[in-house]
This record gives sequence, C-alpha cells and structure tokens, in this order.
Amino acid sequence: MNKTYATTPRDIQREWWVFDAEGQTLGRLASQIAQILRGKYKPYFTPNLDTGDNVIVINAGKIRVSGDRLDQKRYWRHSGYPGGIRSVALRDQLRRHPERPLRAAVKGMLPSNSALGRAMLRKLHIYVGPTHPHEAQNPKPYPMGTSTQGN
Repeated sequence: MNKTYATTPRDIQREWWVFDAEGQTLGRLASQIAQILRGKYKPYFTPNLDTGDNVIVINAGKIRVSGDRLDQKRYWRHSGYPGGIRSVALRDQLRRHPERPLRAAVKGMLPSNSALGRAMLRKLHIYVGPTHPHEAQNPKPYPMGTSTQGN
C-alpha cells in the first residue's frame, strides 16, 4: 500500500533570496516573488502551510512598468469617514513611496483573507536603494531570467 506524504512545519527549510528590481517589469517581478514566498517551486509544497522562503528586493525605486500605467493605474484608500476616499497615480506613488506598488502587486498574488497570506507577506523585505541589512542571513542572488518551474 502507498503512503501519502504530508509536509509538517518542521520539514520546511527556508532560504533567503535577493532580487534586484532595477529594470524589471513590475508584474513579472511580482509573480516571481510570489512564487518564492509561497514555496511553489519546492517538491514538498503544501497549499495550507507557509513553505516559502524569505525575499529581499533591492533597487525597488528603479522598477519599470509597461504602457500607460504610470498615469492610468491608481491606488485607492479610504479613511473610513464619509468622503474620505483618496487615490494616487502610480507615477506619484513611485516617486513618494517606491516600495508600495511592488508590495501591493505581490500581496494581490498571495492567498487573501487568511493568516497564511499575511505570514507570507511578512517574509518580503523591500528596499529602495542597493543595500539591505540582511547580510547575516547569507542571502543568495536570485538568477533572473530563469523559471522556478523546473526546480
């Protein structure tokens, strides 16, 4: 009789990856980061467990977007009060807070309405410049241009 393997939290081995966002397209980079955060490339991936790795993104201020998205894409927020809705264009958001569009894009690709998605998003560390304070974790540079499908 065959037995089914079930991943447990103690079986999970986490790594640290560094992504350089300079010149990368926002959505394509976000989808790669979401796959790493979820751990979908690992052979023991389990949808109900956080099997993913930690991700460090540097140079988030130099990210690219295609088409007319800089002026057409808007980010909305509401204060909770009547008439309290505000919007900001992607161009302004990148100028004021360059890390927020990438965080929002990755958040939309993770499981929503669950503690699991929030736990995965906590493993994402985004920095505007080329330096980060996580050298003690010995992060590996992510090989851009490769797919996580065959790993």
